[in-house]
Amino acid sequence: MGGMKCADGSEVRLGDRVELWPGNPGTVVFSIDTDEYSDAYPREQRDYLGSGVMVLSEKAGLIHYEQPEPSMRLLARDTADK
Repeated sequence: MGGMKCADGSEVRLGDRVELWPGNPGTVVFSIDTDEYSDAYPREQRDYLGSGVMVLSEKAGLIHYEQPEPSMRLLARDTADK
């Protein structure tokens, strides 16, 4: 099973910077779809959501997405080792 994709086809992964809608960037803090979780958001406390990704947005806080926002786009790929 692949991860969530932005409108341009870019897969959303843990640590990626995304723009959810114009003027509201955020960081992916976990992805149930790709089984990637940050230390602050461990699997054991989050997998009850079932699918999707959680984004910590600058303007709206934590937002869980089962489907991407139509305007969601990848701003920067997290290149750190996971």
